[in-house]
Amino acid sequence: MADSDIPVIDPNGPELVYMVVADHIAAQIDDGRLQPGDRIPGELALAGAYGIARMTVARAVRELRERGLVHTVRGKGTFVSRPEA
Repeated sequence: MADSDIPVIDPNGPELVYMVVADHIAAQIDDGRLQPGDRIPGELALAGAYGIARMTVARAVRELRERGLVHTVRGKGTFVSRPEA
């Protein structure tokens, strides 16, 4: 994830921060920058990249899991899910 690609996040703005992050990662999956099976960066790395708290990243990843876009393997990381046929 290039630094220039990170959206500007306004913590005082009307959008929920975790949704901005989840939508940004979802867009990367939709446009093919993240492929099925790709590992997304860990929570600490994403928190640093986006300049937000780790718990906010955790909520964003949970949102992506709920959308069926990623799955987490304990001890391995979070990966882009394969589209269902």
